[in-house]
Amino acid sequence: MTTDDAQQIRTLVERWAAAVHSGDLDTVLDAHADDIVMYDVPPPFAGVRGIDAYRAVWPDFFAWQAQGAAFEIDSLDVTAGTDVAFAHALLRCGTPAELAERPELRLRLTLGLRKEAGRWLVSHEHHSFPDLTTP
Repeated sequence: MTTDDAQQIRTLVERWAAAVHSGDLDTVLDAHADDIVMYDVPPPFAGVRGIDAYRAVWPDFFAWQAQGAAFEIDSLDVTAGTDVAFAHALLRCGTPAELAERPELRLRLTLGLRKEAGRWLVSHEHHSFPDLTTP
């Protein structure tokens, strides 16, 4: 892994998270492969496939987030090879009430990336929360 590749990916993820928080759909979509596969917290549980399906899920999230929810990277780790990489992160994601009730609550994010024409693209994205029914 080169430091440059890892930094490029870190910047990509930080830019994506800031765009999610601000509701900037164009920047959310940037650096995502046309054949993106995403497994998300809400349905469809079989995931979304392709950039058009990925684009379609964001307006509802943006509407929810506009109510004052947080979406902030708490920790981020990157492992990069020559042409494939992955990143995993924990994010503060929730309304002020949700985070006050469970301050330790974190959204888990895993990304699979590939390098195409010298540019890193997210080809797999997975969001999850821990099972909150377990004490």
